[in-house]
Amino acid sequence: MFGPVILRAGAVVVPDDELVWRFSRSGGPGGQSVNTADSRVELVWDVAATGALTDEQRSRVLERLAGRLTRGVLVVAASEHRSQLRNRQAARQRFVALLDDALAPPAPSRRPARPSRASRTRRVESERRRRSVKSMRRRPPAP
Repeated sequence: MFGPVILRAGAVVVPDDELVWRFSRSGGPGGQSVNTADSRVELVWDVAATGALTDEQRSRVLERLAGRLTRGVLVVAASEHRSQLRNRQAARQRFVALLDDALAPPAPSRRPARPSRASRTRRVESERRRRSVKSMRRRPPAP
């Protein structure tokens, strides 16, 4: 119905047959004969068994989405809209965003900044001033 999922300008293509759609009734308030449509959508994708990712990409996705995976399976649910079609689109967008973030390359490591010569001089000078103030408060030595 929707076709394969294409991420990052064609870098990864998840075939449509690897995606499993499940539908159920949305929760929420209602009385008799309310919420009878199966508008809640779950998109299920087996990350561990997919052929769409390389081994490096698979390990990166498994590591970064470890908190969301159940035995290597990613489940994305959407139930905020009243129609099943809109919920399918929302789940698909959420899935693409999750996978895009998981596949992004790691950020470069941060190099700590070194204090400038002027800031070191100011620090040493303030320490010297503070030391002299405290020494002036002391009791003078006994003769």
